Amino acid sequence: MSLPKDNKDSVSEPVKGLEGIVAADTTLSSVNGEKGILRYCGYNIDDLAFSSTFEETICLLYDNELPNQERLDEMTRKVGEARVLPDEVIKVITELVGKTSPMSTLRTVVSVLGHYEKNVPLKELPPKALRLVGQISTAVAIIHRLREKLPIIKADPTKGHSEDFLRMLHGKDPSDIQINALNLYLILLADHGFNASTFSARVTAGTLANLHSAITSAVGTLSGPLHGGANEKAMDMIIEVGKKKKASAYIQNAFDSKQKIMGFGHRVYKVDDARKPHLKKMAKQLWEEKGNMELFEVAEEIEKQVKDRKQIITNVDFYSAPLLYGLDIPKDLFTPLFAMSRIAGWTAHVLEQYRNNRLIRPRARYVGPIDRTFRPIEQR
Repeated sequence: MSLPKDNKDSVSEPVKGLEGIVAADTTLSSVNGEKGILRYCGYNIDDLAFSSTFEETICLLYDNELPNQERLDEMTRKVGEARVLPDEVIKVITELVGKTSPMSTLRTVVSVLGHYEKNVPLKELPPKALRLVGQISTAVAIIHRLREKLPIIKADPTKGHSEDFLRMLHGKDPSDIQINALNLYLILLADHGFNASTFSARVTAGTLANLHSAITSAVGTLSGPLHGGANEKAMDMIIEVGKKKKASAYIQNAFDSKQKIMGFGHRVYKVDDARKPHLKKMAKQLWEEKGNMELFEVAEEIEKQVKDRKQIITNVDFYSAPLLYGLDIPKDLFTPLFAMSRIAGWTAHVLEQYRNNRLIRPRARYVGPIDRTFRPIEQR
């Protein structure tokens, strides 16, 4: 578009999607897309994936250090004690279930939970943030139980976060492999630089809005199909293909019709997503325990068929889909599970924003007409 020479807003060329723009410093996570490396506070995700717990990851993001045993025990206890919702919030969920999507319900729950928290000084915010980490997991479980007309399972603060969530969700004790699978997922999705929802949370926090307002903003952003929801669509594709032998024709047709193949491609990574191999390994173990490898093998064949035709990288969504589905988690809860993990990163980023705050206020380039003549309504 040709702009008027005296339009001062035309000085700078906008960067669409802010791609490549560095908006702030952070000590929380770093993504090397060229080499496929993700680090939390300097620790390679490869070292954390199978050797850590979600509670330990929360400690790392909140403290910028790995915890000793005393600190980890304290964190596990506090997160466990936080897995309780006020009765009034459960009533809100009851009212919304079946009328709105799980993500819409979860967004509302986070907002309502803010009414039960007092405004506190910055140094007292971490316990408040930690409560939200525990509460979100319970909210997701209750959303599922109520819509299935099943009794609510109370949290057990003596159990680990992953184990207790699966118990609250399904009403039975999970296996060790199931616990490990969810624990791995929660670790790997806990943070990932300035993704859209994290940036949204920081923009909101930058106005000095309260913690729950910032997290409500993040949940709303994650609900968009270009951010959350891709693994749900990836699982739809895997189920639709159904048989390993059908994958080749399906993928060829997708390429021929220029159809987007979910679970492939990433704005940052130029090689396979750093989290992908760990999710794939764990998903395989999970389906082996279930005694039916068919859907996992379909996923593997889809990956092979895509890469045989075009060098497109596999992202976190592709193998997180069969992992979550293998945990008997309904597809429309995949994005709430994403939120249940990313709440650790969101809250850590909000705390970081508050500690070194400056209002995030970029400019827009005006490209509309200027110097238009106003005419009274009767002359239009």
